[in-house]
Amino acid sequence: MARITSSVTSVSWIPSEAIEGLPKLPFEMGLTHYDEPPPDSLEDVKALPPERFRLLNELRAWIDVENDRIVRYGQGGGGRIGKTRVSLIGRDLLFHTVPFPDRRPDPAVFGDRVRFVQTSGGRTSLPAPRRVSRKPFVQLTPPVAWTTLALTLHADGRSKLEVPGASSFPRHWIYDDKGNLVQKTGLVDFQTWYQGAFGTKTPWGDEDSPAVVTAAETALEREVSRSVMRQGSALGRRDVDAGETLVQQGTPGDALFLVLDGVLSVEVDGEPIAEVGPGALLGERALLEGGHRTSTLRAATNCRVAVITEEKVDKAALLQISLGHRRESDGGSLP
Repeated sequence: MARITSSVTSVSWIPSEAIEGLPKLPFEMGLTHYDEPPPDSLEDVKALPPERFRLLNELRAWIDVENDRIVRYGQGGGGRIGKTRVSLIGRDLLFHTVPFPDRRPDPAVFGDRVRFVQTSGGRTSLPAPRRVSRKPFVQLTPPVAWTTLALTLHADGRSKLEVPGASSFPRHWIYDDKGNLVQKTGLVDFQTWYQGAFGTKTPWGDEDSPAVVTAAETALEREVSRSVMRQGSALGRRDVDAGETLVQQGTPGDALFLVLDGVLSVEVDGEPIAEVGPGALLGERALLEGGHRTSTLRAATNCRVAVITEEKVDKAALLQISLGHRRESDGGSLP
């Protein structure tokens, strides 16, 4: 008899580009705070301190296989909620959070595989008085944040992770059973979450929200992105509506783009070859190879990007990123 195990974990956090408009004021005043990005790898989920995340959802599962048949199965793990830090009168105050009970529907058994699902989430204890668009039209309690993870284990040893649903705020990063960052939710929509994620419009009211998920960028891209983001207001910003083009293949280009939020479709000769999300660096080939775009970048969702000029990045790092993009595009080319 062989036991096959695997896991998937989501870590949720608030990046600096996630909030716009009036709700951004408490962050800019220092009353509350954005988060540092989670680690690139999770070596020990339990050792991650609560101040490093807003929500953590860990789904672990196993199956026992005998003579190519699944004879037993089970799951473990669960959710954790981080603490909310608020600065008032020169003091940091930690507010407790309100975890909701994990939702675990019965595993779905298909003979040669079993699919496990787990939803974890909750809300802060801080009041959030606001007008909302449906009854009771005013809410005092904060909206709910959550992720829904799925893990399918096959009798032949394969496993597949999924993110069937998640709240549209904050950002959610997804790690595989080896602790590697493999996926990210691509679009943060604070306003929709703030106005609507309560009551029946949550998994605990039997309504989930589909998640827009993209593959995680490379570790080198994350390193360069963090270096660039430290320049703060020195960076230009562009908002691109869904369906609009950021750059067109064949046109001149002398800037690099860092995706802050949303999903961009990469097209070569009119054919989509990839979709990229937050953290991706794009446009390096135009800087390295003659100044013309080798791909079209079109917004699959509403997007926000940082515009980076050539002198703000290291050419050697851009070359390595470009080589990685060539391999990932399977014969196409990222711009």
